[in-house]
Amino acid sequence: MVHPIHRVKAFEIVKPYTLRVRFDDDTEQTIDFQPVLAGKLYAPLKNLSLFNQVHIDPEVHTLLWPNGADFDPATLHDWPEHVDFLTTRARQWELATV
Repeated sequence: MVHPIHRVKAFEIVKPYTLRVRFDDDTEQTIDFQPVLAGKLYAPLKNLSLFNQVHIDPEVHTLLWPNGADFDPATLHDWPEHVDFLTTRARQWELATV
């Protein structure tokens, strides 16, 4: 299986929990992260002030939050292909903690 390597080049906060992400191939994704914010790593990002502290990791060129949360840049690049799975997984994590 070929796993393309993408790098996040820039991002912009466009509304709460939503980022416009630009990649090294000059494509963009506008990603609403709110549906996937669950589990030990991602649930803390429901705190908007923490979410807004996102930055680009200079080593792996992906989005990184202060609590260590990140996403594979290839997943971000191809977000429409992954969002349903990630949303389902987030719901499972939420149900497991109830």
